Amino acid sequence: MRRSERVSTSFGFLGVGLFCLVFADLSVSTLDPWQEMARMARGLVTPDFLAVDRLGEALLQTLAFALLGVALGVVAGFGLALVFHVRVVRWGCAFVRAIHELFWALLFLQMLGLTALTGILAIALPYAGIFAKVYSEILEEAGPRAADTLPAGSGIVSAFFFARLPDAFVHLKSYTFYRVECGLRSSAVLGFVGLPTLGFYLESAFKQGHYSEVSALLFLFYVVIATLRLWMRPRLIPVYLLIAPFVLAGGAEISLDNIVRFFTNDIVPYPLRSADVLDITAWTAFGTWTWELVADQALPGIVATLVLTQIALVGSGVLTLVFFPLVSRRFLGPVGRTAGHAFLVVVRSTPEYILAYVLLQFWGPSMLPAIVALSLHNGAIIGHLVGRFSDELALRPDHPRGLDLYAYEVVPRVYGQFLAFLFYRWEVILRETAILGILGIQTLGFYVDSAIAEIRLDRAMFLIVITALLNIAVDGLSRAIRARLRLATTPEIQ
Repeated sequence: MRRSERVSTSFGFLGVGLFCLVFADLSVSTLDPWQEMARMARGLVTPDFLAVDRLGEALLQTLAFALLGVALGVVAGFGLALVFHVRVVRWGCAFVRAIHELFWALLFLQMLGLTALTGILAIALPYAGIFAKVYSEILEEAGPRAADTLPAGSGIVSAFFFARLPDAFVHLKSYTFYRVECGLRSSAVLGFVGLPTLGFYLESAFKQGHYSEVSALLFLFYVVIATLRLWMRPRLIPVYLLIAPFVLAGGAEISLDNIVRFFTNDIVPYPLRSADVLDITAWTAFGTWTWELVADQALPGIVATLVLTQIALVGSGVLTLVFFPLVSRRFLGPVGRTAGHAFLVVVRSTPEYILAYVLLQFWGPSMLPAIVALSLHNGAIIGHLVGRFSDELALRPDHPRGLDLYAYEVVPRVYGQFLAFLFYRWEVILRETAILGILGIQTLGFYVDSAIAEIRLDRAMFLIVITALLNIAVDGLSRAIRARLRLATTPEIQ
């Protein structure tokens, strides 16, 4: 019964994705995309490392923002995980992680200016919410057997530090390492809002058509990601964290007046500024202001965001089923798997925002670049995870070969894990879909970016809250579906 429910759910989502295609803008507005693609292809195979000014500094800034942001997120997230059962903590974490790092960066820019603290907090705040959720789940799933070995009368604190935490430590460490890679991607993207990371130089090179510089920057970023396990050693982390603040030293000064004005004036809805609490006229104007904003921007943005999200979710699922054999020892030998790993490292290491930005240069600001970018990136991530999962399957000596092995043996046995990862990424895809509006695609991020550009921060904050609530709703629906289908993110091999 469970298998039939999983299949019917899959076809239901496939149908929704196909239905959404009817309403999607898939137009190509550039005059000669093939000529631009040829220019970029030439640039990608001829990287020019000497053409990029301050390349080393940009790389160090990217690393410093990522390490400090993730470190703060780890500390805060672990503390919150211990009280995650408290409803207000759980909802608070859901809210902060539902807002993309770029949205946080845009908000902190208004308060703190173009300072190091802006970039660090833009990563640390949503990551704290993510760490709190995942750490709490890992600690809850820690086996109770270790606690049974403690002497009778051991306290709660002793049981936690000597039994529960050691049992979960391997999983905590593994997930934290994964989030460091995510932090590097987030740090690079922060350059698109003006912070001096690799993204800042990527945007500049793209706008000028200097694709050899783009190639050099991307190649350097891929090398950093690919060698992460070599230089991210536990004993070196304290050294990195001590050096990172000095790398980010300097820049604009933080003004307390800007922070106070942000909270007391900028994000207060315009009709309520300087109005008395009991002023009926002001509250009537606020109602009109809210309705116009919802009707003209929030609702169109929500529809576009959901349409793009559902198509990208289906696209990610389809590409996952194509990609995972590339890294599975069930299908390829060492040489083939090495090539497959290299391909997936490049695709999954490229942030969706940067990938969509590249494709926009070819096709123009429609949903098409965003769909392809989100599908490729998330398909590569889930494909890598499912491929590793398939390696652990025990096969019969007389198991089928080739396409029959894929269709009748491996896919049916990894399908539950595949769905678990896909639904787990649903919330992430929605977050990325919203932020891609900054590139001109009319999702919620498009209206947020327009409001900030017009210095209407009250409207921007209202729309960001709408985005967060939408993300929380999708996350809740995803958890409900995973529970109904009995899908676990890290189930036992069956």
